[in-house]
Amino acid sequence: MEDEALNKDVKQRKDSLKSAKDEANGGDGGGDGGDIVLKPKMTLVNGITVIVGSIIGSGIFVSPTGVLINTGSVNMSLIVWILSGLFSMVGAYCYAELGTMIKKSGADYAYIMETFGPFLAFIRLWIECMIVRPCSQAIVALTFSVYVLKPFFPECQPPEDAARLLAVCCILVLTFINCWDVKWATAVQDIFTYAKLLALFIIIGAGAYYLFQGPDILTRIA
Repeated sequence: MEDEALNKDVKQRKDSLKSAKDEANGGDGGGDGGDIVLKPKMTLVNGITVIVGSIIGSGIFVSPTGVLINTGSVNMSLIVWILSGLFSMVGAYCYAELGTMIKKSGADYAYIMETFGPFLAFIRLWIECMIVRPCSQAIVALTFSVYVLKPFFPECQPPEDAARLLAVCCILVLTFINCWDVKWATAVQDIFTYAKLLALFIIIGAGAYYLFQGPDILTRIA
């Protein structure tokens, strides 16, 4: 009798858990096996803009000045950019090959996990989350703040305190958007990616125009 009562109690608990899962999955597109899953909200265009925006970093608007100053000539700076592009292309091919061989989500973490084990994968992920990402976001936010404040201070550099305060506000706003709704985050990503591509096309077009005009174009403008 005790065994029958125990089996009946276990069966009732299983039925209650199953009904709870069914209620949680009802109307939300849950999996066929009754699993609770995240509902996909990103479209193909959103995925493309995320990848393009991640590959084309905002530092592209800052680094050309340093490259040109340190190389000392336009031709040498072009050589540096071509070599860097070839190096990046090789890295992209390596990532594409890893993506076809190791079909797991997690990018670098998954690749290092499969190759070198969990310890080095954890160290890589920890460094990415605690050092690389925060530093890169801070640099991008500060660069954005300096460019925004530059029109208000045409004769000098914008105050550092104002630039830092604006950078903090930008990071807080973007953090709130990403935490609040995926659709808001993807919309912001789309807008910034389109703006970034438009700015790059304008810069490339202007540079090509001046390049074909010859070395005397600056003298004629002056």
